Formats: sequence, structure tokens, C-alpha cells
Amino acid sequence: MEKLTTEQIDKAIQLLKMRPDSKLETHLNACVHCGLCAESCMYYKTMHDDKYMPARKVELVAALYRKYCTLTGRVAPFLVNARPLDDKMAEEMIDALFGACTMCGRCVKHCSIGVDIAYIVHFGRRMLAAMNLVPATLQATVDAALQTGNNMAIPTDDFVDTIQWMEEDLQDECGPEARIPLNETDKNILYTLNPREPKFFPLSIVAMAKIFYAAKESWTISTHMYDVTNYGLFSGNNEHAKRIAQRLHDEVLNKHCKMLVLGECGHGSRANRWEGPNYLQQAYEFETITVVELINSYIREGRIKLDKSLNQELVTLHDPCNLVRNGGLVEELRFTINQAVTNFKEMTPHGIDNFCCGGGGGQLAMSEYNERRIAIGEIKANQIRNTGAKVVVTPCHNCVDQLMQLNSTYKLNVKIKTIAEVVADALVLE
Repeated sequence: MEKLTTEQIDKAIQLLKMRPDSKLETHLNACVHCGLCAESCMYYKTMHDDKYMPARKVELVAALYRKYCTLTGRVAPFLVNARPLDDKMAEEMIDALFGACTMCGRCVKHCSIGVDIAYIVHFGRRMLAAMNLVPATLQATVDAALQTGNNMAIPTDDFVDTIQWMEEDLQDECGPEARIPLNETDKNILYTLNPREPKFFPLSIVAMAKIFYAAKESWTISTHMYDVTNYGLFSGNNEHAKRIAQRLHDEVLNKHCKMLVLGECGHGSRANRWEGPNYLQQAYEFETITVVELINSYIREGRIKLDKSLNQELVTLHDPCNLVRNGGLVEELRFTINQAVTNFKEMTPHGIDNFCCGGGGGQLAMSEYNERRIAIGEIKANQIRNTGAKVVVTPCHNCVDQLMQLNSTYKLNVKIKTIAEVVADALVLE
């Protein structure tokens, strides 16, 4: 890292001083340093080093707050462990807040007084972003989305070719009337994708198209803006996050669709459904739901019929942090699984207490920390292995990617599927 300039430091400190509310102060001052958060964190449980304790990450931001926002910290910093923002502090923050946290929120659930540690980590990332200290690989992912409309910079022609190819596969199975409609207007649903789907997992697009066909849904995909992800959520640059969210919001209006359906991506669902209105500072003019909730409504309303006997292998479920612990879709996921498979076994622990896959918080985008990411993933690998499952289902393509790497590294010999794929396998087409 190059030596910090006065201008960089001033931008970060100004962000710390110009807080819109008291949430940051409340949570920074609430931590009592009990250490109960340590055993909740995959990094600490794997590395057994105190610097990975969630409370230590809180302390980095708290030390700056005390230095620049309290009288004692300015006059006698040694009394309250106040620290200046210098090169050493910035390096520690980058390593701890970007390189050793998936912002999964599990530590928050285990905190004795409910300190929102993930919020504080995100604020620390915002300070680093203000100094242009976002890890290069993560920033490159954000830049690709800003410049091309999707985080993998897939050219539009390549995307259209992939969709047309997948539509042929869909028609081979369902008949010539089955389609994957592009850029149509006045539809009920604008459907979004994780760019990993057209790039690496196109069959998941076919699976969801098959469900739409069975439900007789009115839907479309936009070639201009189909990316459900928003890595601005992870980089800490709220202006970038706002621009990405704004584009998707505007595309729903441009296509005159009634509903935005968020594809299988945990952070994408959070960034657009729960954080998007905050970024844009307005309520959305259309309904926004996750694809999990949409599929559940199809099942409950009888719009699709499933035969769970078509999925006989033992299945377990990985709960994406941003959908379950931070999004509350605990029972919705289990309703779908129980409707679509014959044999289902939960991980231990599961639900809001489940461990992160290890790829969240932008970790999959940051190659600088690949070794740590795979190392902490052994906890998830052991959870999977202990179930004896042959299939792992998860409604998040970032999780799918991480789980596939864990599958290879730790020799789990399982199949990784999305919710749409396991539902499509159980579909009864009339």
C-alpha cells in the first residue's frame, strides 16, 4: 500500500464525523469486550488468532471514533486506546475488514448485547473506500458492473447467444411454445440473473424458464440490465451501490413490468430488496420479491405441480446468510425443499445459526484472500459431510460457486443445485 495522503485521511475522517444518526456510536460504545463473538466467527475458529475476533474488528473502528470524535481521545488518547488513522491502521483495517470478514452476521446473533458488528465492519469498509483502498479485485468487479451493466463484463451478443441456446434446450423438453423472452415490455415480471449463470451455469436459467412455462407466467429478461448482484454493497462505496441499484430500478420502469423478481443471489436480493430503497431514498413503485418466494406462491396457488418422488437422493440445505439470517426467509426455503424432495436432512447448526459458506462479503471476488476463504470453508464442508447428503441445495449462485470449490478441495462428492433446479427436476408438466 502506498503511503496515505492527508487528503485521503481527511475524507475518511469526515465520513466518521458526518454520521446521519446515532447507530454507529450506539454500537461502538455498546461492546463490552466479553469475547463471546469469537466462537461464532469462522475466521477465529479456523485461525485461532485473536486478531480475527469480531470484537477486534469493532475495536479498529472504535479506536478511530475515540480519536477523532471524543474529547478524551483527542487530549489523552492513551487513556481510551484511541488511535490515529495512519498507514499501519489502514493496513490493519484492510486485512481485518475486507480480508477476514464475510459480513455474515453470525457474530451479531451470538453477541451478548446485540452489537451490530457487520454494520460496523461495513462502515469501516466505507472509510477505506473513501480513501480508495478497496482491494483491487473487488473494485474491478464493481467497475465491470458500472461500465458494462454486469459484474462479469459479458458482452450483450454473447449473452443473447447463450439465452437462445438455452431456449433451444428448453423447447426440446417442453415444446416449441416454451420461451426465454428477451426485452419484452408490459410483462408481469422482470426476472434477473446472477452473471455466473450465463457465464458458467446456463442450465439454471433453463430450470427457471421451465418453472415459468409451467406456471404460464408473463415474464421477460432485459439484455440491458439483468444483473441481480451489487458488489457496491461489499466495497463500501455507497455511491457505486446506488448507481447499480438505480439502473435495475429504472429498467423495471422502462420495461413497464409490475414486479421485480430477484434471482438466486443472497447479497443481490439484500442489495435490491432491502438496501435498494435506502440507496435511492425512495419506495419502489413496483413489487420486489425473491425467486424463492415466487416459486412458493406458485406451489401454494397450484400454478405448478411437483412430484417429490422424482428427487430421491438425500438432500441438505445451505442457508445463504443474506437470505436467511439477514433476510428472514427461513421457513420459505424449507417449504420449497419439502415440496420438491423425498429425503431432506438439516445441517447442524442450520437456519439463522448456520455457518456462512465462506464466500460472502465479496470474498469470492478477492483473489488476495483465496487461501483464507478455502480454509474457513472447511467448517461448511464438515457440516455437509456430517449430513451424509448427496445433494446440497442453496438459492445463491455465489454460495454455489464457493460450495463447488469446497466440494473439490475437501472431496465431498456431492452435487450442488439451486432451488430452481431442484424444483424443475420435480415438475409435472401438463
